[in-house]
Amino acid sequence: MKAVHFGAGNIGRGFVGLLLHEAGYEVVFADVAEDLIAQLAAADSYKVHEVGENPTVRTVDNFRAINSGTQEHVLISEITTADIVTTAVGPHILKFVAPAIAKGIAARSAGLAPLQVMACENAINATDILREAIVSSWDDAAGQLADAAVFANTAVDRIVPNQEPGQGLDVTVETFYEWVIDRTPFGGAAPVIPGATFVDQLGPYIERKLFTVNTGHASAAYFGFEAGLEKISDAMADQDVAADVRAVLDETKHLLVAKHGFSHDEQEAYVQKILSRFSNPHLPDTVHRVGRAPLRKLSRHERFIGPAAELAERGIVPEALLGAIASALRFNDPADAEAVELGQILAGIPAEEATERITGLTAAHPLFPAICGLVEERKAEGITAAV
Repeated sequence: MKAVHFGAGNIGRGFVGLLLHEAGYEVVFADVAEDLIAQLAAADSYKVHEVGENPTVRTVDNFRAINSGTQEHVLISEITTADIVTTAVGPHILKFVAPAIAKGIAARSAGLAPLQVMACENAINATDILREAIVSSWDDAAGQLADAAVFANTAVDRIVPNQEPGQGLDVTVETFYEWVIDRTPFGGAAPVIPGATFVDQLGPYIERKLFTVNTGHASAAYFGFEAGLEKISDAMADQDVAADVRAVLDETKHLLVAKHGFSHDEQEAYVQKILSRFSNPHLPDTVHRVGRAPLRKLSRHERFIGPAAELAERGIVPEALLGAIASALRFNDPADAEAVELGQILAGIPAEEATERITGLTAAHPLFPAICGLVEERKAEGITAAV
């Protein structure tokens, strides 16, 4: 069995690539980073160090590597005989990998089973985004795309921090992971991946992860940044920060229980597990890494505005989430391009216009006045550090 995986970075090697390897696939990594591809091509194996509860070290071998920028013809050839294609490149990069995937699918032999395609990204229904980009590149002369490929959405969860210098290809990750896959597109022919969980309804799991893990992690980063702390684990060791994060997750727990029917005890256990993961002192994760790209994190259907808006629509004032949003508006790391852009938006245009541009909310939404008030407060403080 063969899997082509786009994205040979820490998540690709330390999560998706690892699970595919342990499921028995030969993994072909595709990436545009020439130095990384050269290292992988020269190596026989690398190690994944899992830290936290029950730490262990796993060895990954039986892989190859392709530069997807300079070896497209080789990449397309690999896709023509692959069983699975996965990605961990970032949602905004999917449109760039789609043309090669489309060409590879079109060139597959008629007798092969449909290629199984799964985007493993930090975005809701990322595989749908990838499929739409593939459709845009599809040559109708190749026949029906639906006959040649199967697209399944996934929800992925594993904290993979920036790595210490000198680790080479080895990756340090937390022991916990979750890869939930929608089984319905496979029609009874789902791949066998022992580390993955297949479900009939993926939506609740996607939102549970986004509104608990991603919301909580980013909240810890922004509250920790305001408190002058460097590491996420240090932020969670601060009683005030930890209490603020806990309050945020109490609000999202209320929404998830009411909306998706998770039991209160089930969601509370999930929240407790997530909080313990954030507190893992063995993960050298920083508030700057987790807090980066605040504009994306503050967008309409992301981890803050998404749940806060739904709570407001239910007549609930999301006080804790509003506190996290206020902290996100103060994330003024000059090394982060989106933080700089956020500062420019806040400084350059009226509060109402800035609120709509940052959050995607209209003035008629019940959450809009509260967010607009936070924007006005931020503007009154003066925007200088990130501009």
